[in-house]
Amino acid sequence: MNQAEQMWKAIIRKGLQKDADFKDKLFLQPGASEEELNHLQETMNVTIPKEMKELYRIHNGQLWDIGSQCFVGNLTLSPISEILENWHFLNEEFEGDELEASFDKEIKPLLWNPKWLPIASNGGGDYLCLDMDPTDEGQTGQVLYFWHDWGNRSVKAKSLFEFIQGCLEESDTED
Repeated sequence: MNQAEQMWKAIIRKGLQKDADFKDKLFLQPGASEEELNHLQETMNVTIPKEMKELYRIHNGQLWDIGSQCFVGNLTLSPISEILENWHFLNEEFEGDELEASFDKEIKPLLWNPKWLPIASNGGGDYLCLDMDPTDEGQTGQVLYFWHDWGNRSVKAKSLFEFIQGCLEESDTED
């Protein structure tokens, strides 16, 4: 079993502890095809991290619906089509002129960077992003939040799997 399969099993196992119907309420989509992953890379002009590819080959995100569960924290994992939709929207519409900005040294001092992959959202205009364009101090694929109404940009984890693992461990301490 590869690391992505282990990650999905851990997410589902954790959710089942709180809700017997958790897996069904995730509304997980069938795995992404190589064509879909390649289209995302070509459109954004980035190389997707191996962890994301592995995770998406198993489940191409979730469909959000009334009563659906978040895969971790308060986040719904976006299908590739939604990642592209959100990315196009953010590239065209985001104006952070009125936000006071603060950045970790690993993140380029931009309120929105077209090299951020918005892979999950909280439904309120905020996105979990993979940073494909970090500073020299950063790491490609590091995880950050894009807040639509707050200029804080900080690294939440060095990789997607590290982020998910941290969320799963954090929910252990909340139980």
